[in-house]
Amino acid sequence: MNATDSNPQAPDWTKGDGLLPAIVQHWLTGEVLMLGYMNAEALAETRRSGRVTFWSRSKGRLWTKGETSGHVLALKAIRLDCDADTLLVQAGPHGPTCHNGTSSCFGDDVRPPLGFLAELDALVERRHAERPEGSYTTRLFEGGVRRIAQKVGEEGVETALAAVAQDDDALLGEAADLLFHLAVLLRSRGLALADAVKVLAARHKPE
Repeated sequence: MNATDSNPQAPDWTKGDGLLPAIVQHWLTGEVLMLGYMNAEALAETRRSGRVTFWSRSKGRLWTKGETSGHVLALKAIRLDCDADTLLVQAGPHGPTCHNGTSSCFGDDVRPPLGFLAELDALVERRHAERPEGSYTTRLFEGGVRRIAQKVGEEGVETALAAVAQDDDALLGEAADLLFHLAVLLRSRGLALADAVKVLAARHKPE
């Protein structure tokens, strides 16, 4: 197994006549993107190229996702299940995964409810690096940490006020603004929402 593999156990190719199901998951959001099948050659090509490649049962050959459309799946990690007969492939999609134009072959509504926060954090990271002209996020970053911190404070107060004096829609709107500005503040310090989540997870004690 190489550096992208988290399980040192070898796949059991004796099951399924040399083919193992490969579940593809969005590496950031957790969304299930598609299901394909890999043989040993497809797995080796996936690792070599960094693009998710399957064995196509209909074509009878290796098939790299996006080889025609350009909507490739960039490999992030490969995990093997406890029975060594199913692969979990974590990947970054370049465009819609499904030929029908949806983000997942199971439709557009299968992303975990909190999965968008990962996409938002990734977008904030790109804005921090690229600083596109005309972007509100760019303006925030160029204002510096103090200005961003001030905005987080303002949004926090507005969220608290909405909680005691306004309806649910207003509260949700202010909470969304607070989450966005918090993501920007963390990124301005070289941190991410995921880092804060790790702290929360470390504090968690199962009841």
